[in-house]
Amino acid sequence: MAEEEENSLEYTPTWVVAFICFIIVLLSLLAERGLHHLGKFLKRRKQDALFEALQKLKEELMLLGFISLMLTVSQTAIRHICVPPALVSNMFPCKKPLEEEHHAPESSHSLIFTTRHLLSTGSSPDHCTTKGKVPLISVEALHHLHIFIFVLAVFHVIFCASTMFLGGARIQQWKRWEDKFKKPPSQKDATKPGHAHAHAHHARAHALHELFNANHEFFKMHAGGFWRRSVVISWLRSFCKQFYGSVTKSEYIALRHGFIMTHCPTNPAFNFHKYMLRTVEIDFKKVVTISWYLWLFVVVFLLLNVGGWNTYFWLSFLPLILLLMVGAKLENIISSLALDVCEKRNRGEQAVITPSDELFWFHRPEIILQLVHFILFQNSFEIAFFFWILFTYGIHSCIMEKLGFLIPRLIMGVLVQVLCSYSTLPLYALVTQMGSKFKKGIFDDLVHSTLEVWLSDTRNKGESTSDAHKMEIQPTIPESFNVQVDEVMECDNP
Repeated sequence: MAEEEENSLEYTPTWVVAFICFIIVLLSLLAERGLHHLGKFLKRRKQDALFEALQKLKEELMLLGFISLMLTVSQTAIRHICVPPALVSNMFPCKKPLEEEHHAPESSHSLIFTTRHLLSTGSSPDHCTTKGKVPLISVEALHHLHIFIFVLAVFHVIFCASTMFLGGARIQQWKRWEDKFKKPPSQKDATKPGHAHAHAHHARAHALHELFNANHEFFKMHAGGFWRRSVVISWLRSFCKQFYGSVTKSEYIALRHGFIMTHCPTNPAFNFHKYMLRTVEIDFKKVVTISWYLWLFVVVFLLLNVGGWNTYFWLSFLPLILLLMVGAKLENIISSLALDVCEKRNRGEQAVITPSDELFWFHRPEIILQLVHFILFQNSFEIAFFFWILFTYGIHSCIMEKLGFLIPRLIMGVLVQVLCSYSTLPLYALVTQMGSKFKKGIFDDLVHSTLEVWLSDTRNKGESTSDAHKMEIQPTIPESFNVQVDEVMECDNP
């Protein structure tokens, strides 16, 4: 007891307390100010979707702070929870030595408490031993669990941000393809109307030439020859193509043309690339959050992480398998669109690419985003768990498993991160636009807010809910809408 009193705050030098408090407050303020200035920077750059994603990040940090507070406040109460020794004598992350298994439960558990340095934390099992029971969890184990939750959230944010940054850089490379279809300058803004007219005519001719060549190459690549129409060959080719040139110039131009012909045929110069980037930024807000089912996955993994089961090793294959499935499916959708156009041509119908939800799993394109969300979280979980074990227990910890299991896990983690950034995310950004409905990113923030206000007003006036829902998802607006026609009816550049 004397040693415990000497280590308490009552017998700690005041300069030590003040110094530690100053460091904690300083780091907290630096983090808060850094996030504040980052938000102002995104606002100045008019990156509203990324700004909202930053707000989601702040919410996650607030949740982590609440978890930390709860663990800190309740650790004394948790430490005094006593259970029968039989409940804590199995399902360990590490296999116990054989000689310990023959010891009495009391001596075995006291040995475990010794290895966890329970006495050094100022905790004593006397409260439970007097009842013939043992504590549910030690203070040190609770502290390590607290650190793991924080490390997991930090790694998830870092992995999502790096994937968004690398994938966005890859998508930016497509801008030169989009620039070939820019709207030519109008004659009223030109100093030489004749020259402007000639330039506009040349630009339109060049755009049509690019479109013709891209469509020819697109259909030749995906529908040329009988063997490409085989289901097995098509899936095998789709699986392999995600590793090289996941999106080609001809594919981008052909899918862009199909989207514009379906959703805004009156504006062939619609900036599809800018719209696509905006939808990716909006989806990023969902990916950066840790949903309840992801936390449930963490709980299930911690339950099944039993020594000898190699759960950590086998689970590391899951994100790679899911990522390859998603990549193959997205590539196969591109091939299916090309084959559908060829079948229409054979039937004498209008041979244009027709986006449809039927191409996606369960006719729901949003499932792809949910799978990408889970893949990124699972991969960040793998890497976070590795570094947590490394810095908490060391490289030789039994939880780390053998070196033969460790190296493949790290290789697969790096492979998933690279493949998702440079292949799957760009594929997702392009192919998910091929659904039956366009995404809300097609409107800028002013038009989108106006739509929401109008829908709210119509519901308050008692109009049909189904009509309001139809207005929300289809590219139509009422005549009384006081917005620019070019921005909505013609799907003008976002």
